[in-house]
Amino acid sequence: MDIAAYLNALIALFVIIDPIGAALIFHSLVPPDDMAHRFKMALKAGVISFALLVLFGNFGEPLLHKLGISIDALRISGGILLFYTAFNMITKDMEYTTTTERKDIAVFPMSIPLMAGPGSLTLAILLYSKGEASASNMAVTLAILSITVSTFLLMMLSRYVKRIIGRTGDDILRRFLGVILAALAIQFVHDGVVNMSV
Repeated sequence: MDIAAYLNALIALFVIIDPIGAALIFHSLVPPDDMAHRFKMALKAGVISFALLVLFGNFGEPLLHKLGISIDALRISGGILLFYTAFNMITKDMEYTTTTERKDIAVFPMSIPLMAGPGSLTLAILLYSKGEASASNMAVTLAILSITVSTFLLMMLSRYVKRIIGRTGDDILRRFLGVILAALAIQFVHDGVVNMSV
């Protein structure tokens, strides 16, 4: 396995998916005492997100080629989209309100757009497109699995995460990750422009 590709994918996915922030949002959307419902929603969201990221990452590029879109054009548009996501992470405030309503939140909003939204799906294509060897693609798949499993675990432990990190800690973490994501987005745009001009 390509360790460098794994770490690169893991860090990029961690930044854009933000498992801690996702866990705090999850906590506000499900009843805190209904453990069976919490487990079901967290597992379903994790499985759906993993499947979407791997499938779109592997087959999104051929689909784009059929539509006449190059991977470098995707790098530029994806970079702009990631930068928009990063800008929102840095500048917008999020509201968390506890609910007692038992509803299915696995697909929306947990999987789409929080875990497998436009930014992370675009990132998955870019990560898989970088890897020429099967070892590199395996590393990206393992990184996606690692992030979805860690997000699942944090969602199951979200009441403790909220107690430990608090609102202020989440705000600080989200804005710091937003700055990292903005830098990653600019790098994607730079790579796309350089490759298109060659």
